[in-house]
Amino acid sequence: MDDAVLLGKKGYRLKNTYGKGSYGKVKSAYCNRLKRLVAIKIIDKNKAPQDFLKKFLPRELEALTSLQHPSIIKTYEIFETSSGKVYIVMELGEKGDLLDYIRTLGAMEEDVARVKFQQLASAVKHCHDLDFAHRDLKCENIILDKDLNMKLSDFGFSKRLSRDENGRTILSNTFCGSAAYAAPEVLQGVPCDPRISDIWSLGVILYIMVCALMPFDDSNIRKMIHFQRQHKLPFPDTKHLTAEFKDLIYHMLQPDVTRRMHIDEVLKHPWLQTPKSTIPSHLPAAEEGESSQKLQEERPKDKQQAKSHSAEGEGEKETRSSGKNGWF
Repeated sequence: MDDAVLLGKKGYRLKNTYGKGSYGKVKSAYCNRLKRLVAIKIIDKNKAPQDFLKKFLPRELEALTSLQHPSIIKTYEIFETSSGKVYIVMELGEKGDLLDYIRTLGAMEEDVARVKFQQLASAVKHCHDLDFAHRDLKCENIILDKDLNMKLSDFGFSKRLSRDENGRTILSNTFCGSAAYAAPEVLQGVPCDPRISDIWSLGVILYIMVCALMPFDDSNIRKMIHFQRQHKLPFPDTKHLTAEFKDLIYHMLQPDVTRRMHIDEVLKHPWLQTPKSTIPSHLPAAEEGESSQKLQEERPKDKQQAKSHSAEGEGEKETRSSGKNGWF
């Protein structure tokens, strides 16, 4: 039975295809029960590799069923057929993803970014409080609903953290995500608490929201790591930025994991509490040649993005490879 017939019997009327991979695809559909458009991720387990089926898919399903928050993509239904297909019915981002939004409309004013970042940070706090790390935070994985509210999506790399017999978090040895958003310890292959690495990625996202630039040029990963570890951030001279904003970015993009903010500290930062400036701006400046990367270069032009969830299996995405969104 094909997808349209099977889903039609369940009250879904298939429409557009948003993304397609070797064993997965994402389509939009109208749901008669909900009276609204939804996104449906369809995974063919017969075509998927074993590491995806044994590790990544179970983690994704656990996250989708465990995480319930207004700023996390809503999952309406998950079901599997006897033929080996898994269907995940989710909220559809009517206004697309955050990267496309910024590329179209440009940088946000800080007052606008503050409200939207509060939504995103609260979603990350919900994940971290439940011992989940997202591990692939980036603008493409944040969708916007019809009212332009932020919704965190794509939990294919997410992981519930484990603890040892003393209650200490077991560090992650699996490194995934996009190099442009990845923390230095991830790029260098150092075992780490992935929640702390999430904070770095969150800082990159906030920088992009306000500056419409990537904070570092990732065309040379080794060189980028060198600049990251110097902790000299390239804020654009053409845009007036408050001292609070710079201070928050400075402490989120802290290369020393022992000094990097935790999510509760992010949410309590003065920039998220008041628009008035109270923090002196005395941060190390980037040296000449450390300019930010243009935003339109971050994502390959020929990469089709689904607005609710990636269509390809994350087992393949994790493979280290060369390229701007890969590994060195």
